Amino acid sequence: MDAPVYEQFRDLEESHWWFRGRRTVYLGLLQRYLGGRRVERALDLGCGMGGFLDGLSEVAERVFPADMAVEGLAFCRDRGYPLGVAVDGYALPYADASFDLVCLFDAVEHIADDVAVMAEVFRILKPGGTAYLTVPAYQFLYANNDRVSGHERRYTRGSLGRLLEGAGLEVVRNTHSNVLLFPVILPAVLGIKVIEAFVPPKADPKHTNLSWPIPAFVHDLLHAIFAAELPVSSRVNIPVGHSIAALARKPG
Repeated sequence: MDAPVYEQFRDLEESHWWFRGRRTVYLGLLQRYLGGRRVERALDLGCGMGGFLDGLSEVAERVFPADMAVEGLAFCRDRGYPLGVAVDGYALPYADASFDLVCLFDAVEHIADDVAVMAEVFRILKPGGTAYLTVPAYQFLYANNDRVSGHERRYTRGSLGRLLEGAGLEVVRNTHSNVLLFPVILPAVLGIKVIEAFVPPKADPKHTNLSWPIPAFVHDLLHAIFAAELPVSSRVNIPVGHSIAALARKPG
């Protein structure tokens, strides 16, 4: 991502409904999957500014941040996670079978060769370890927001499942997320794409879907709607939504 996008994310991470909803749902899914069990070592690959690190600390004894951008790792240090490493995903500086949990929260879509990255994830996972990926859904929704954020692609549950299985992992959960708001998001994004077809989007990297000013009470309401899916998505795989969350296990 461009540096201005990191700045925007930093400013919005604690208040914006999308960031809050992701943390609530994705960490909730992970906690319910682990069933109260704490793992020894977890890696947040593509950690950004470390918004998930505190939540991962609740399920792991040690949490390690890693990201392509040193800007994000500086924020992680400020949060109290000084062991961040700058990586490209293709040659991770970790020993074979060294992590119980590897998370890529909205990260793998930023990497050109996702197959190569997942081979590395498989290598560093311990037998019986868990890979946890969240990604944006549906390539037909690819818009300027994806370009500014540096997305190479969007996924379907099928394509994400094939990516995990192709790496040698056993898919345990593969569910859509941001489900209840999807009927609103879908026409909004398609409408934006129509406008972009006739009016080129601004070159300013700070001009994204997150740029729109929203009152605090609306953020609270949208977060509550986003989070309301958790009791269902923690039990069954939901077939449609704006994003996808998948848990997969390394055999052994």
